[in-house]
Amino acid sequence: TTTGQYNTAVGTDALYLNTTASYNTSVGYQSLGQNTTGTSNVAVGAYALDANTTGSYHTAIGYQCLSANTSGEANSCIGRWALYSNTTGSYNDAYGMNALLYNTTGNDNIAVGVNALYNNTTASYNTAVGRQALQGNTTGQNNVAVGRNSMLDNTTGVSNVAVGQASLANNTTAGSNVAVGNDALYTNTTGSHNTATGFQSLALNTTGEHNTAVGRNCLYSNTTADFNVVLGSAAMYSNTTGTHNTGVGYGALNNNTTADYNTALGYVSLLVNTT
Repeated sequence: TTTGQYNTAVGTDALYLNTTASYNTSVGYQSLGQNTTGTSNVAVGAYALDANTTGSYHTAIGYQCLSANTSGEANSCIGRWALYSNTTGSYNDAYGMNALLYNTTGNDNIAVGVNALYNNTTASYNTAVGRQALQGNTTGQNNVAVGRNSMLDNTTGVSNVAVGQASLANNTTAGSNVAVGNDALYTNTTGSHNTATGFQSLALNTTGEHNTAVGRNCLYSNTTADFNVVLGSAAMYSNTTGTHNTGVGYGALNNNTTADYNTALGYVSLLVNTT
């Protein structure tokens, strides 16, 4: 260091190239080793923030945390390889091994859990809480995934909300879906603008759009049908391709498969209607 002040370095080559930067804490082999003017950083672990030059206000705790970061700012990570590939991305939080591993320039992401947002590269404004939540996401933005394997396969889908284990797990490019409950919208891939609330509601939907399902197993078998509204446990359970139906009440339109434009109100109403 030349004029830098209030720095702490513990370990071989820690803060090795520091010149004028101040208020850095570096503990571990080559941690903050390339830092020159970046200030107020905390790096704990071998190679933590080792490529950082001018980036400031980082907290990196774990082996190779934020290892590739150069000028990104105000990132926090705890866990082996968390935010490992980040270069200029800023304001990210990654807690858990491999969380946000491949993020490079994405900003304002939160990843909590092993492999959460693992493949994210340039996408921003995502929140993933749970092991492998949003693991496959690359450029999809403004998604919220809470629960193990929630939105596991999402790549470019945007503005989705998934709360519950494996909710929206197979979603890839679809956007503007809301899934609340374990396995809700589990099979959905490209269907957009669906709302599923309840265990396994709309579980088998793949490309169907603009469906609303509230209740356990409602619209469970729906695959490609659109514009259905159901409220009640097991309502329209068997529907596959029937469209523009409304079912309110337990088991309403339960056996409907392909019929369209039906309205059923009440307990097991239109129960035996199929096609």
